[in-house]
Amino acid sequence: MADKKKKMAAALAAVNAYMQQEEAVAAQQTTELQSVSAEVGMSPWSFSGRQEMMAMRRLVQLRVFDRLR
Repeated sequence: MADKKKKMAAALAAVNAYMQQEEAVAAQQTTELQSVSAEVGMSPWSFSGRQEMMAMRRLVQLRVFDRLR
């Protein structure tokens, strides 16, 4: 029975260590993404394109195209 408890403790410790590593990597990636996005900024062309896509989506959702037929 003691052997089974040791194995369970080792498995839980390994899972806990893995989860902590994953959290650390995720935190590092978010800080890197924030620093890159702060440096680059937003291009007026990309902003315009995104805005146009949202406008077209809104028109499709309102079914404007179906009313014109």
